[in-house]
Amino acid sequence: MSATGIGTFTFRPLDPTKDAELLHDWVTHPKSAFWMMQNAKLEDVERAYMEIAADEHHHAYLGLHDGEPAFLMERYDPAQRELAGLYEPEPGDVGMHFLVAPTDTPVHGFTKAVITAVMDELFADPRTRRVVVEPDVRNKAVHALNEAVGFVPAREIDKPEKRALLSFCTREDFLAARGVAV
Repeated sequence: MSATGIGTFTFRPLDPTKDAELLHDWVTHPKSAFWMMQNAKLEDVERAYMEIAADEHHHAYLGLHDGEPAFLMERYDPAQRELAGLYEPEPGDVGMHFLVAPTDTPVHGFTKAVITAVMDELFADPRTRRVVVEPDVRNKAVHALNEAVGFVPAREIDKPEKRALLSFCTREDFLAARGVAV
């Protein structure tokens, strides 16, 4: 997928062993505080992503920008993981997390291009009817990004690790946010 002036985004399954060092650098960076792995050791990161790799309801992908690792995307079944028992799931719901690699030289519009690519990837599956997210209520930057691609906040919920803003984005909401006639 190409974003105007930004480049091409592709996805590949995350390799927990090969990619652990790269991920460790990303998730422990101060700019990644909301990922909640600030004090993780390399082996903690590898173990966490080995668990995801073995989980039929949770998948991790490395996002590439012009062929180079640039972000992480996780796709999960919110009825089985993360949100089980915290909301009323609907058929076609897909949970999502994303993390853009920290950089000292940010590119204007890059993070919005990444979340747009992530949503394109999720909605490329015709079974996906709605994307569900639950970011920390304090993460105002991601709330703005989510709303920019069509997410509608539903309510705050209490998860074991945080107070979260449960939000939903239907295929129609995503297309409308992109200015595509539905």
